[in-house]
Amino acid sequence: MNANTTPASLPGQPHIAYANDQLMVEGVRLSDLAREHGTPLFVYSKAAMLSALAAYQRGFAGRNAQICYAMKANSTLAVLQVFAEAGCGFDTVSGGELARVLAAGADPAKVIFSGVGKTRAEMKQALQVGIGCFNVESEAELDVLNEVALGLGQQAPVSLRVNPNVDAKTHPYISTGLKGNKFGIAHEDAMRAYRHATQLPGLKVIGIDCHIGSQITEATPYLDAMDRVMDLVSDIEAAGIPIQHIDFGGGLGINYNGDTPPEADALWAQLLAKLDARGYGQRQLMIEPGRSLVGNAGVCLTEVLYLKPGEQKNFCIVDAAMNDLPRPAMYQAFHQIVPVSPRAARDTQGSTLYDIVGPVCESGDWIGRDRQLRVQAGDTLAVLSAGAYCMSMASNYNTRGRAAEILVDGTQAHLIRQRESVFDTFALEQLV
Repeated sequence: MNANTTPASLPGQPHIAYANDQLMVEGVRLSDLAREHGTPLFVYSKAAMLSALAAYQRGFAGRNAQICYAMKANSTLAVLQVFAEAGCGFDTVSGGELARVLAAGADPAKVIFSGVGKTRAEMKQALQVGIGCFNVESEAELDVLNEVALGLGQQAPVSLRVNPNVDAKTHPYISTGLKGNKFGIAHEDAMRAYRHATQLPGLKVIGIDCHIGSQITEATPYLDAMDRVMDLVSDIEAAGIPIQHIDFGGGLGINYNGDTPPEADALWAQLLAKLDARGYGQRQLMIEPGRSLVGNAGVCLTEVLYLKPGEQKNFCIVDAAMNDLPRPAMYQAFHQIVPVSPRAARDTQGSTLYDIVGPVCESGDWIGRDRQLRVQAGDTLAVLSAGAYCMSMASNYNTRGRAAEILVDGTQAHLIRQRESVFDTFALEQLV
C-alpha cells in the first residue's frame, strides 16, 4: 500500500478493508482486538472462509462431488468447525489431524487420510473410526494397510495417489506431482499397483487420487494432470477394476502479491467440461482445497517494537517472528504488510524503506523485505494472507508461546485459541 493512500479494500480480501482509516475484519476494528488481546494475534474472517467455499460449491452445483478441506493449511478447531458445519469433508495427513477433526465434529465417513508415511497405529485409528478412504502413496503401504485391516477383520477403502509427472509451476518445496517428488505412485507403475491392490483381501479399491502441488495460479497444470488421470482410469477399468471416485486434490493458489489464480468456479467449469467430453462428468468427484479456503481469510497483527536505521538497511523490528509466520523464512514467501491505523502525512516526515524483521535469533527471521512504510514504534501492522500455513506451522522456537487466535463473525469476535504462556511451552518437560 502506498503510504499516502488508504484503499477501501485489499486485493483478494473483500472481508478485510479500511473504514474511517481503520483496518476492519468484517465489522470489527483490528486496533481494538490488538489492544484487548495483545500481539502477535491471528484474526480470521468466517465470512471470507464461507465465501471461498461457496465458489467451489457453485462450481460443483448439480454434480456428485465432495469437498474435503485440506486441514494442514489451518487446523484450529473453530476453523474446522466452520467447514464441518458447512458440509465439508476433510483431508488429513496424520493421526493427530484425524483426532483434531473428529473433535471439531466432522463426520468420519467424509474424512480421507493422505500422506506418504502412515504408521500402523494411524491406520488402525482411522479404520476404527470408519474413515471414508485412504489415499495410498506406495505399494509397500498397500501391504501394511492390508495387514492392519485384516487384523481388525475389516476391509480398508483405498484410493491410489498417482504421480502424473506434471509441473505445477510453483515453489519446488510445494510441488508434489513430478517424478523427483516423494509423493504418490509413478504414473507408469500405477497399473501394477492397482492389480496388486485388488489381490489383497484387506483392501477395497474405490478410487484414484492426484495432487500436483500448492499455490498453483493457472489452469494448465490441472488440465494436463486431468488428462493423464483419465487415461489411467480408462486403462484400469479396461482391466476390470472399477473406479468409483476420482480425486483431483487441491493446490489452487491465492492472491499474495498480484497473483492471478483462476476463481474456483471458473477453474472447475474448465475441468468439468473436459471431464464431460471424456465421459466422466457424472463420476463421483473429490477435491482437497486448503489454502484457497483460508489463506486470504486471515491476518496476523504485530506491534512495531523498534525502528533501527542502518547504513545498508533500515529495520522495522516487530513482535511477530518466524515461529509465528514461518512462510517467508521457509519459502521466501511474500505477505503484504499494512498499517492497522495508517498515519496521516503530517504525523511524520515521510515513509521509509524497511526490512520488517522479528526478534528471533536468526538472520532468516524476516517477515517482509524492502517495504515502504510510514510507521513509528508502538504502531500495529497487519500481515495479510496469513490464514494458511502460518498458525498450523507455528513453533515455540526461542521459547516463544504461540499466538492467540480470533474468529470474527460479523460484529462478533470470538477467542478461539488462548495465547500460550511460557509455562505452557515446557509443561510436559521434567528435570532429572
